[in-house]
Amino acid sequence: MRQYSSMERLLNPRDVRGLPKAHLHLHFTGSMRPATLLELADKHGVRLPEALSSGEPPKLRATDERGWFRFQRLYDTARSVLRDEEDIRRLVLETAEDERLDGSRWLEIQVDPTSYAPRLGGLIPALELILDAVEHAAAATGVGIRVLVAANRMKSPMDARTLARLAVRYADHGVVGFGLSNDERRGLARDFDRAFEIARKGGLLAAPHGGELAGPESVRDCLDDLGAGRIGHGVRAAEDRRLMERLADRQVTCEVCPSSNVSLGVYERPQDVPLRKLFDAGVPLALGADDPLLFGTRLAAQYELARDVLGFSDTELAELARQSVRGSCAPEAVRKELLAEIDAWLVGVPVAV
Repeated sequence: MRQYSSMERLLNPRDVRGLPKAHLHLHFTGSMRPATLLELADKHGVRLPEALSSGEPPKLRATDERGWFRFQRLYDTARSVLRDEEDIRRLVLETAEDERLDGSRWLEIQVDPTSYAPRLGGLIPALELILDAVEHAAAATGVGIRVLVAANRMKSPMDARTLARLAVRYADHGVVGFGLSNDERRGLARDFDRAFEIARKGGLLAAPHGGELAGPESVRDCLDDLGAGRIGHGVRAAEDRRLMERLADRQVTCEVCPSSNVSLGVYERPQDVPLRKLFDAGVPLALGADDPLLFGTRLAAQYELARDVLGFSDTELAELARQSVRGSCAPEAVRKELLAEIDAWLVGVPVAV
């Protein structure tokens, strides 16, 4: 294989889409292509607000309750276009295709099946359809895909326990983790401790959201009350040195989503996202796109932001990719293959995608 000289690399920076990586923070509806949203809305006669039909990412700011409500309302509207089996299969296949183009070789997509159950025959049929769609999309694209079942923090802890039991039931059929999403400023993490205990005892990774809209205390709550093995977002841990040391010592991966942090107003500018601070503190990181449909950027753009705005070198980008793989639930053989391909990207050996 031909290796590129340092001059060639200077004149032609490595394409981050060619960097093999794992994507650990992507929501189901939020992974939809904007064009698909428009086509499915037309198919089912769903009237979209201009914020979703204009072709441009909506202007969002969720640091106050009104802004978060608007974000959730847009998300719920987008979800409403997913009404039948064909829609679900299309979304999953297109998402896998987009992941492949961005260099994502392993995807752990997060879904709350209760959101789709009413139109898909119930909770179990909805999850089984999603898992079957995932299996077929993985075979068609070569992207390894697994599912995290996520409870909604705005709903009852009893509902979360039901979902945890369902997730454990399908632990050998594509479900690898259990999450907790929505506004972390509402309620207490410990209200969901029994659901996470069920999930952990069933062999699933505990990966709740924390440290995004709320501060470092929400990350500590995820660790202490929910036994988190990975944190959705976690970026606000940068405000607490001891917490960063704890995450680094325990090697708990934080799924940092720079573009969504800025879009939602967690940080004013991309350069304010404390990715460098977390990285230098030894906190394992996995860059994520969160909801590309609403935020306008997918996974490769997060690596471009890290390089172009935050000053990460290609060597450091490769380490971010390694950390994403190490933080994933991928089988050991898949991890070894991806880590070797990351090394090949770094030394300039073209990697087949």
